[in-house]
Amino acid sequence: MTVSPGETATTSLTIRNDTDIVEAYALQVVGDCAEWSTVEPARVSLYPGTSETVTVRLTPPRSPEVRAGDVPLGVRVLPGEQPDLVTVPETTVTVTPFHELRRELEPRRRRGWLGARYRVRVRNQGNAPVTVPLAGTQDGEELRFALQQGQPRLEPGESAEAGLRVRAVKPIWFGAPVTWTFGVDTAGALDEKEQTAAAEVRQPPLEGEFVQLSVFPKWLLALLAALLALLLAWFALVRPAVRSTAKQAAHDAAEERAAKGGAEQDGDGGAGSGTAPGGKKDGAGGKADGQGSGPGGGGGGNGGTVTGPDVVPGSGRQSSATIDVQSGGGDRKAGTYEVPEGKVLGITDIVVANFQGDEGLVTIKFGKRKITTIALETFRNQDYHWVTPIRISEGATVTADVTCTKPGTPATGKRASGCHEVLNVSGTLSDLKR
Repeated sequence: MTVSPGETATTSLTIRNDTDIVEAYALQVVGDCAEWSTVEPARVSLYPGTSETVTVRLTPPRSPEVRAGDVPLGVRVLPGEQPDLVTVPETTVTVTPFHELRRELEPRRRRGWLGARYRVRVRNQGNAPVTVPLAGTQDGEELRFALQQGQPRLEPGESAEAGLRVRAVKPIWFGAPVTWTFGVDTAGALDEKEQTAAAEVRQPPLEGEFVQLSVFPKWLLALLAALLALLLAWFALVRPAVRSTAKQAAHDAAEERAAKGGAEQDGDGGAGSGTAPGGKKDGAGGKADGQGSGPGGGGGGNGGTVTGPDVVPGSGRQSSATIDVQSGGGDRKAGTYEVPEGKVLGITDIVVANFQGDEGLVTIKFGKRKITTIALETFRNQDYHWVTPIRISEGATVTADVTCTKPGTPATGKRASGCHEVLNVSGTLSDLKR
């Protein structure tokens, strides 16, 4: 007899009592069919010489566990009074094959510039072996497909996973992302001997999406256009204006130096009056303080040379000093540079370096004069310049006073144990008259 999974089939069995006593018979299905077969009724009583027909009902589930093919069926007939006369009549049941595939594409949607990777999972839910030829499909020709395991052979209840790589034929350089729809076809999943059952396994392709991104995003185009506009504006408008302003400033400085030189020559001719280098009038002809304006300021414009009646003319030479201040977290420490005896320093430039990114305060003083106080966390390198040198006399000091709140992290990536600041002072060092 033949039975299809998920359906019910019946057969009959006739029992005859050939003994001379009344006998009760217990009926039970045995063999591979026992789990999904029953006998109705399961117990009969017969007088001597009589018989009765019972029904054997077969209901195999639609499951991979019930394999297709011939399965032996036996019914054990056990007499209650004479158990030694037990019999087991047998027959063969043919379970027809059915085909069912469980498929999954993971993930269904991915993004990339040229390609993306997916996983195709297939499980044979039928009761017969199948070969699953996987293939990527697309209506157009924008994508190419590659499968790592393109034709797995699956036994009933067995699963397989294949890697799928989807790759675009050409990149998208600019513009919005483009979504390509593709499919993974398993319609040819059939055993060689089961071509007649094609309608059972034919399923539409698994659908997936590949979102192809442009190599250069749209905002980059806007940024490049803005940068180009700024560059054109610089060459067309700002650069000529800067050059013109610089030339005018140089011309004005030259005229001022020429006027100052003439005034000093007039002052050497008499003791009644004169002009000090810092721009102050000194009625007694005494020495001037020599100090100019603040950071970035103008002033007398003497080209970076310290002048005055107490300075040896032509003795100035370029000089630079470095003040290195190292302090622990929460500490305050100061570093100084003292102008040598018999010298006068005209400061034109200072550079403050906070290369660790420390947090705290640094105060810079020239002698008793405080130049500036800066929060360390606001800079890594800071510089100041003076057109007119700031004069520091012999014995006076340049001081960098550092209050360390929190040490920073240098380029090594490891937080420092303390703060570390460096102050570089540059200018002209001249001799004093004795």
